[in-house]
Amino acid sequence: MIAIIDYDAGNIKSVEKALLFLGESACVTRDKERILSADKVILPGVGSFGRAMEKIRSYGLEDVIKETVGKGTPFLGICLGLQLLFERSEESAGVKGLGILKGEILKIPEKDGGKVPQIGWNSLKYPNQGKLFANIPEDAYVYFVHSYYLKAEEEGIVTATTEYNTLIHASVEKGNVFACQFHPEKSSNVGLDILRNFIRIQREGA
Repeated sequence: MIAIIDYDAGNIKSVEKALLFLGESACVTRDKERILSADKVILPGVGSFGRAMEKIRSYGLEDVIKETVGKGTPFLGICLGLQLLFERSEESAGVKGLGILKGEILKIPEKDGGKVPQIGWNSLKYPNQGKLFANIPEDAYVYFVHSYYLKAEEEGIVTATTEYNTLIHASVEKGNVFACQFHPEKSSNVGLDILRNFIRIQREGA
């Protein structure tokens, strides 16, 4: 069973629908025991960094997320879910993220021809080999909706980048933690293949 963490963020249901389409058993929940017993866990989301961290903490989910990651369960952050895994965001000064990965979330700079937020399809480059992109060719297109982007501290964890007014770290992998700034559940067949690759990942030590 795949647990989808429910912290009142947007876009949670579309992730559930994509997993059900792929034939997976999925459960939208904030119940600690269901999350900890899941085979895999997804933290999706659309919304404000500060508001999201407030909700995560008010529901007692921060420790559950860290315990889940610590026990080796494959964990996937999507869009805002990627951003929350890091230390801080320019969107919400003074608010600490989960800090599971090192880096910061920055505002996409304004440039001619590149409106902010970025809404639409962009192609990916693969600076490092990633399990999520197995058998998916470089320059594949995926769907983005965001005003803020990741600058990871560890270049070695960055498995996909894209260019939109600046270089964006579009996906990262470290141990059993995976994350995408784009929306695989809205990225047509490429996105479904990315989710299939996540589904195939085994628990660390299994």
